[in-house]
Amino acid sequence: MLTNPPLSLYIHIPWCIKKCPYCDFNSHGIKKGEELSDIPETLYVDRLLEDLAQEIPSVWGRRLHSIFIGGGTPSLFSAQAMDRLLSGVRALIPFEGDIEITMEANPGTFEAEKFLGFRQAGVNRLSIGVQSFNAAHLEKLGRVHNSEQAIAAAKFAHEAGFKSFNLDLMHGLPNQTIEQALSDLQTAIDLKPQHISWYQLTLEPNTLFYQKPPKLPQDETLWDIQEAGQKLLAENGFNQYEISAYAKGLEVQSRHNLNYWQFGDYLGIGAGAHGKITRMDLNEVHRTTKKRHPKDYLTQDWSQVSETKTIPTHELPFEFMLNALRLIEGVPTNIYSQRTGLLLQNIKPALTEAINDGLLESLDNWIKPSAKGSLFLNELLERFIMEQATETKGIPFKAL
Repeated sequence: MLTNPPLSLYIHIPWCIKKCPYCDFNSHGIKKGEELSDIPETLYVDRLLEDLAQEIPSVWGRRLHSIFIGGGTPSLFSAQAMDRLLSGVRALIPFEGDIEITMEANPGTFEAEKFLGFRQAGVNRLSIGVQSFNAAHLEKLGRVHNSEQAIAAAKFAHEAGFKSFNLDLMHGLPNQTIEQALSDLQTAIDLKPQHISWYQLTLEPNTLFYQKPPKLPQDETLWDIQEAGQKLLAENGFNQYEISAYAKGLEVQSRHNLNYWQFGDYLGIGAGAHGKITRMDLNEVHRTTKKRHPKDYLTQDWSQVSETKTIPTHELPFEFMLNALRLIEGVPTNIYSQRTGLLLQNIKPALTEAINDGLLESLDNWIKPSAKGSLFLNELLERFIMEQATETKGIPFKAL
């Protein structure tokens, strides 16, 4: 039976100073001849609040568990704009008392000096996009900051009173050695964040790197970097709780991302934002998407800006596992039925097959990937691609 999961809010700010060659997110660099002051900050905040107001009927009576302001580069906006945005959100939908409010920020001095203002506006967690501390790698990645600015940004976060912030790092960079990757990681650890996101660079379609691939480390080197990096993080008290997420305790794990991975609900507002909402009144799970280009998002009427689709029943098992199996400890089995409305019995054959192949742990009342399953996640997820079928006798898809 479907039940209402925790509810989060994702807010997308699509502008950045420069589009990075590896980035496949909906981000738009400042065009030649334009200034940062040309970003329509006031108009965009107005539109975001109108967007949220349109979404409220689908979540009436529910409270926000977390907010994540992503991009693009949200820290390009002024602290005053963030204050107006969060005050407007609070006026439209109630917050949980311990709500987590995260904002992505880039380490350039221009943004970092505003950290205190963001804190005063209500942001209580930062995710700082460092990616590397190596000058050559930062240049290759198209980043607009240098190592000194990245280090300063972490210090600004401490000084501004952020008790929890994340440093975002990539490894497997063009021509990167094991020593360079571990040096990046050690520098991040020395800055004393409570959370580190550490993940391998991948070449995504619709990016410059995909069109003109750089020379990446060999598979053996990538494997050595992964093993050595995880060992270094563990030795320094960072517990891996998701494929690329490491935290110094349960209380500083990303509550917003955990809600994604546990197939919770989230509203998505802003250009290109996605949402996923459980509709108890319809016994359905819906996906929402917004127009990608900022100009379309700002100028078109709501019937064209927002699109809602029901997730087909046969796709729900894969959708659920796509998120849940990223978690190192997995999820309780009862969450599956609560979040999808489907019987666990219908995927028992797939679960059993994955256990027999060593991809899942054999546990009562728990779905947990094995060490092998985490390494071969795509192979594991394939077990939960279900055939479309006509509903018969209350069984929404074929048992495999």
